[in-house]
Amino acid sequence: MSPLLNKRRIWEFVKDFLAINLGLAVYSLGWAAFLLPYHIATGALVGVCAIIYYLTNFPMSYSILIANGALLLTALKQLGWKFTLKTAYAVVALSTYLEVGQKMVTDANGQLMQLLGEGQDSMACVLGAILNGVGIAIVFLAGGSTGGWDIVAAVVNKYKNISLGRVLLFLDLFVIGSCWPIFHDWRMVVFGYVTLAIYTYVLDMVINSARQDVQFIIFTRCHTAISDRIINETAHSVTVLNGEGYYSHQDVKILITIVHKREAINILRMIHETDPSAFVSQSRVEGVYGNGFNPIKT
Repeated sequence: MSPLLNKRRIWEFVKDFLAINLGLAVYSLGWAAFLLPYHIATGALVGVCAIIYYLTNFPMSYSILIANGALLLTALKQLGWKFTLKTAYAVVALSTYLEVGQKMVTDANGQLMQLLGEGQDSMACVLGAILNGVGIAIVFLAGGSTGGWDIVAAVVNKYKNISLGRVLLFLDLFVIGSCWPIFHDWRMVVFGYVTLAIYTYVLDMVINSARQDVQFIIFTRCHTAISDRIINETAHSVTVLNGEGYYSHQDVKILITIVHKREAINILRMIHETDPSAFVSQSRVEGVYGNGFNPIKT
């Protein structure tokens, strides 16, 4: 392995490590500062641990460690060491951040402080769900996992033709619905589903926006000048294809390039300045991997 490739892999590992820790910290803040003080439960295994906390006051950080430890040991043979070790680290980090966060918002009487004041359940629900969605999105984008239902879904998906999303949805709906027979409180059920909806929406928005890139298909006779500008003024390259206009039967060059969303305006400006008569197609693409974009994670 070349020294440059080795340094690049080390840097990618460091970035992923820092991103996973940032995401877990944001996720823990959402629970400790907003959801737990207002007795709001949602889906996932963390939701189960929250229900246990409301019933027994048993620390959430401990129940997360115990539950995930049992799941990881059970699934070790099915999922392998690589997935198990990455998930185990995330579980330990999540438990640590959550415990620190709870201590930060605990008053002298040992009670969690309602930072927004009493009766602000709706706002706490929204803020907690947003932080949860942003935090988990950061973790997922860095190739991490928080354990919990991810482990169960991965095992089920391995042996049954059921999608991961469907397994997670069924489990989440069951956990939130269980709040009624346990607490006889429709408020917890309603806020739980609202939290799940906001959390899922924010998660999708962050992940999709982070993975959005733009593909340009450019029909031009100034292909050399436009290609040179794209290569020299951005970090991207161009593929040149030979084409023929069927109506005019004239030869034309077709340029294809993919750039980051923030660079789209500059590409359009380059094309207009170089060949105002160029015909351009711009489309959004998601999940671009390779040189200059996201590395393929295994």
